[in-house]
Amino acid sequence: MKVTNIIVGSLFTNCYLLEKEGKVILIDPGDQFLKIKENIKNKEVIAIFITHYHFDHIGALQEAFKTYNVPIFDYKKEEGIYSINPFTFEIIRTKGHSKDSITFYFEKEKMMFCGDFIFKGTIGRCDLEGGNEKDMKESIDTIQKYSDVILFPGHGDPTTLKEEKENNPYF
Repeated sequence: MKVTNIIVGSLFTNCYLLEKEGKVILIDPGDQFLKIKENIKNKEVIAIFITHYHFDHIGALQEAFKTYNVPIFDYKKEEGIYSINPFTFEIIRTKGHSKDSITFYFEKEKMMFCGDFIFKGTIGRCDLEGGNEKDMKESIDTIQKYSDVILFPGHGDPTTLKEEKENNPYF
């Protein structure tokens, strides 16, 4: 699976394109839809994933939905394993930064797209509306049960779960 990171908006949000067999999943279209669309080119978008509904992660959502008219996967979906050919992934509730925070886990590729839940060396803020420190602690406990994976956050550089377990003070 090819991962392309497009940094968008005034808060430098990571918008990801996951590509496999010419099909694309768009994760967190935060802003600058034309920039996102230019990166997609003529590939087939089959879904839009939203890790949470803060403005910097959904600024271009309406334009993306109108353009591609594909299913949106977000907190309204149940936790569990889903398959959209050729992708298979798990939705994990990871509340704390917001009430609607979820993580998308691709077990085969050992990748998690975690929005603002975990960043390299830290975690997402819990003091914004809908944030909750108790929920964040429970989410961290949940995520620690997974084997080592690459974490793709909503802002900043990727990290690994192993690195965060060893170095992140919140773990």
